[in-house]
Amino acid sequence: MPVPGPDAFVHRHLGPREADIAQMLGAIGVPSLQALIDEAIPASIRGGPAAGAVPEPASEAAALRELRERAEANKLLRSYLGMGYPRTITPPVILRNILENPGWYTAYTPYQAEISQGRLEALLVYQTVVEELTGLDIANASLLDESTAAAEAMAMAHRARGEGQTFFVDDRCHPQVLAVVETRAEPLGIEVRRGRAESADLTDVFGALVPYPCTDGTLLDVRAFCARAHESGVVVTVACDLLALALLEAPGALGADIAIGNTQRFGVPMGYGGPHAAFMACKSAFQRQMPGRIIGISKDAHGNPALRMALQTREQHIRRQKATSNICTAQVLLAVCAGMYAVWHGPEGLVRIASRIHGFAEALATGAERAGWTVAPGPRFDTVRIEAGARQAQLVAQALAAGINVRALGDGAVCIALDETVGEADLQDPLAVLGSSERAAGLLDAASVALPEAVRRTGASCSSPCSTATAARPRCCASCTACRCATWPSTPR
Repeated sequence: MPVPGPDAFVHRHLGPREADIAQMLGAIGVPSLQALIDEAIPASIRGGPAAGAVPEPASEAAALRELRERAEANKLLRSYLGMGYPRTITPPVILRNILENPGWYTAYTPYQAEISQGRLEALLVYQTVVEELTGLDIANASLLDESTAAAEAMAMAHRARGEGQTFFVDDRCHPQVLAVVETRAEPLGIEVRRGRAESADLTDVFGALVPYPCTDGTLLDVRAFCARAHESGVVVTVACDLLALALLEAPGALGADIAIGNTQRFGVPMGYGGPHAAFMACKSAFQRQMPGRIIGISKDAHGNPALRMALQTREQHIRRQKATSNICTAQVLLAVCAGMYAVWHGPEGLVRIASRIHGFAEALATGAERAGWTVAPGPRFDTVRIEAGARQAQLVAQALAAGINVRALGDGAVCIALDETVGEADLQDPLAVLGSSERAAGLLDAASVALPEAVRRTGASCSSPCSTATAARPRCCASCTACRCATWPSTPR
């Protein structure tokens, strides 16, 4: 075997060195590792000679050099795919003081309340933001991602209803949500009935999942579906876009029992595709069925507020064989980042960001229509659906040539989803791909951002006073535009 170079990484990574291996083999009376394998693993399940044909280990510098060479072959395209994974801007104060701060990023879950008050307070802010934007009574302190949150909601509805084995899912949910729900339903003996909310057969259905907005940008009349579902005793889960709820009516006001979704667009970097922290909120009647952890408030002997984990049914050390999952982190770091994004921007900032995204989408829709394309009618939030038909492949190819990823649907449509990182120049490129001669600036000036009354938010969001308020600090940072993050330390208390 070649002598490892001076910067060899193998011993740092694998641990035992040659002398250690020889000592262990001597202790068990085996002459070599190959002899140990021959004794321990039956020949019938061992691979052939090629199974062990791995190259010699590379040095760390050589491995990094090869990885860099491979990475340089990638094409960096701008993503307009949507599906719950938009590009986002992480405020530098959050990036430096939380995401890159080991005082925050090394946390698994705050078991010891006496040393984790700052972390618990950050998660309480996250819960408060989710509760207010969804218009529901209680929220947990994050789940793994939107797809598994949808599956958790299905199981939660099943436990709450206590009867029935059929779960309805609108097939305009994101494809990854549909896939995970169907996979998780199979071992539970649950039949997933796919269809459209407007014409759904709710016979023998215990729960339902509907999108708001749909994966292609369409906004459903969720209120009408919820009313019809409740007449049949169906527990309704709404999969929603948290930032869109700064403009759209809250799911709770529309009749939803549970709301789930992704918090990635609240300033969380893409993270190579995820997963990203999911939110779940529900009516108080369902709170004992909710998975995950819930941060609550107590008072000490002197009457001072103190935070603790009021409910953590997800953890295996709590429910053991009845645990809903063994994922103890539940994306705590990303949940904190998402909550602090709302703190940093405040309620007015969230409305401003959401309105800007919506305005860009309306401008793109207008430009596409003027260029001769058939655009799906609104209302919409951030995603424009273009009925490309036989020209779908050509449109996608033109977008790729321009360095843009757009999404092709199976029915000939193309979706273009916008986000907070898009500027005038970014809008001009898809307009050019669509053959539009319009200027982005002119379209934006004329864009209408008025949503129909049926889906427009009627109440304020993120306006609650802080539950741990004191005379010196009367309001929660998530709703305070005066102090914002002045009360938040750079490391957990």
